[in-house]
Formats: sequence, C-alpha cells, structure tokens
Amino acid sequence: MSYAATILGSWASYNKLVSSNDDDWVDRLNHLYTVILLAIFAVFVTGGQYAGNPIECWVPAHFTDAFRAYTKSYCWVKNTYYIPIDTPIPTVKGERSQEELTYYQWVPVILLFMAFLFKFPALIWRMLNGASGINMDKIVTMTADTQYGDLKKRDDTLNHITSYLDRWLNTHKQYRYNIMVRMRQKFYRYFCLCCAKRDGTFLTGLYIFVKLLYVTNVIVQFFLLNAFMGDWYHVYGFEVLEGLTTDRTWTDSARFPKVTMCDFEIRQLANIQTYTVQCVLPINLFNEKIFIFLWFWFVFVAVCTSGNFLFWIWRALVKNSQAAYIKKYLSILDQVRTTEDKKLARRFAEEYLRDDGVFILRLIARNTSDILIGDLILKMFNRFKDKPAIKASRTNDEEGGYMYTSEPDMKK
Repeated sequence: MSYAATILGSWASYNKLVSSNDDDWVDRLNHLYTVILLAIFAVFVTGGQYAGNPIECWVPAHFTDAFRAYTKSYCWVKNTYYIPIDTPIPTVKGERSQEELTYYQWVPVILLFMAFLFKFPALIWRMLNGASGINMDKIVTMTADTQYGDLKKRDDTLNHITSYLDRWLNTHKQYRYNIMVRMRQKFYRYFCLCCAKRDGTFLTGLYIFVKLLYVTNVIVQFFLLNAFMGDWYHVYGFEVLEGLTTDRTWTDSARFPKVTMCDFEIRQLANIQTYTVQCVLPINLFNEKIFIFLWFWFVFVAVCTSGNFLFWIWRALVKNSQAAYIKKYLSILDQVRTTEDKKLARRFAEEYLRDDGVFILRLIARNTSDILIGDLILKMFNRFKDKPAIKASRTNDEEGGYMYTSEPDMKK
C-alpha cells in the first residue's frame, strides 16, 4: 500500500513539474510542448548513435577487423572534416581542421540542454509565485472543475474561491496610506514590473519577468546553436527555403554531410604512419531533418512568445485595459447601468483587485470559460460593494482616487 502511495505521489509531483494551470498556452508552448519535442529528438538520436552504426569508414584492404573497429571508434570520437568529392583534399593540415564537424557526437547532449533552458523559466515561475501567498494552480484548477459539476456544488465552490481571494486581497492591501505610499503607487502605476505585494504588482511583475525569460531564451537558442553548429545556423532556414524554391537537392549538404574524411596516425615501432580514410555518417541524415524542423519551430515559438510578451506588457501598463476588462463582464451581467456604476466598477478593478487580482482573473479566464469567470467576477463585485468602507464612501471621488481599506475610518 505504501509502495503504491509512493508511486502516486511521485506521479503527482511529475505532473506538477510537467504542466499546471497557472500559465497560458504560449508558456506551455515553450516549457511543455517544445521540451517534449526536444526530448523525443534526443532519445531518437541517442538510439541511432548507440543502437546502430553511427559511422562507417572505408579502410585499406590490409586492415584487420580490429584495425577497422579502431578506425571507426577513432573517427567517431575525433572530429571528421568535410571536403566535397570533386575538391582536392588540402595538403596543409590546418586547412583540413577548418572544415571539421564538431557537433554530431554531442547532438543528444545539446538537445537535452536546450530542453532544460526552455523549462527553466517555468521552474522560476513555479518556485517564486508561491511567495505571493496564493496557490494559483489550485485556484484555477478548482474553478475549471466547477464547469462540469452540478449547480449547487458549482455555486459553493465559487463562493469558497471568492472568500479565499477576498481574504488574500485584504491581507496584502495597504494598512497605512500616506504621502510615501501614494508616491510609490503612482510610480508602480507606470512601472508595474517592480514587484510589490502590498501594491498589488507582485504576481504581475513576476509573470512579465518570466515572459521576458521565455523571449530571451528562444532568441539565445539561435546563438547557442550557431556557436554549436558553426556560425551558419541562424541563416539555415533561409538556405533551406532557397533550396526548395530552386529545386536544389540536399543529398550532398555541406551543413550535414553524409560523407566525410578522417585523418589518424598509427605508431609502428619507430615510424608513425598517417592514414586518411573516407567515412559515412548515417546519423547526419536524421540530424539534418531534425535541425531543419527545429529552425522553423523556434521561429514560430519566437514570434508567438514575443507577441504574447508585448501583449502582457500592454495589459500591465495600460490601466484602462484592466478596468475595461472587468467592466466588460459586469456590463454583460447588467451590473453597469449608470455613471456611478462605472465609477464603482473602476474602483473595484483598480483599488480592490488591483494588478494582481485582475491578473489572476485573466489566468482563470484563460483556462475556463467566459460564463464561469463572469459568475466569479460578479460574486467578488457583490462582496466588494458590501464592504463597510465602500458603503460609507460611495460619493468619495477626490482627485487621486480613494484608497480601499476594510475600515471606514482609514479613508484618504
């Protein structure tokens, strides 16, 4: 029984590591789907290297089986070099070394390292978002699960989530309001990347920072592969497209050559015998297709990630977008009829929910439905209107706004 529990516990931990509901589809495109893709390629290439013959060499006729095996092992461990079949082999050793292929032995390692880099921002997000004091994964999962339950259970769960979010928002509100707090709030209003729990920007700032890590990572991947492959990978996709448009064959690709040359020396008593043999790299047939696909995949991921990052930046910096987001759902539910209702809805978004509260609602909406998030916003709005401080200050509309607190005597 304990053994089964251990297995189930490990599986739950694995699922949390692999994916959760506290991000959006672009994040999962990076830290889940791309990681799985790279891991599959790494396993495939590893199998081709160690389960088959990654290299075969044409050796002199007098070589024994032992010599032939040594030649294959040596040429696999030491880099081979590529000289086109119709080009004379350079006599200068330095010119041969300039054409060395240094990547094919390390393809599985570099693929796994790239997978780790794609997973790294998600690990940062998982480790640090708990410092906000709220379990977003659990909140989003609970909300999503209510979509398929009975109405009473659904309403009870939404009430529980509303109460939990209300306590969390109250816990992290400003308990004092002076000139320094007001100045800091105005600063954070335009620079929400500065994380501050009591100013309601911790989760938003952290999430945008993680988004920036995703963008940086996918761009760095091109530089990493460029250094790994030999200063040509950044234009590789364009070369492939040019080859396709001109109907050029790829059987003798200079980027992933199948036929290469290998130099090695054999010590025979007082003499050193130098051999140059021709080798074939069947593994490059697969490496070529893998890295062609990865080039186009990384471009797709980079475009999606950069656009998503700019979109979240706009959401965070433009405060009107947050108020408009909340007003949209309240208007659909017929809660915004008058100018006073619009002002109250704006205060609800900017003073009660603030950046982090709206951010959590956006994540819930990303993983559930508009109907469900509308019901949740309505419950939180009704709870907000029932606050004693709100009831006592409906007419308070001084310049600079009203600072929401749970006590009516702590007004601005």
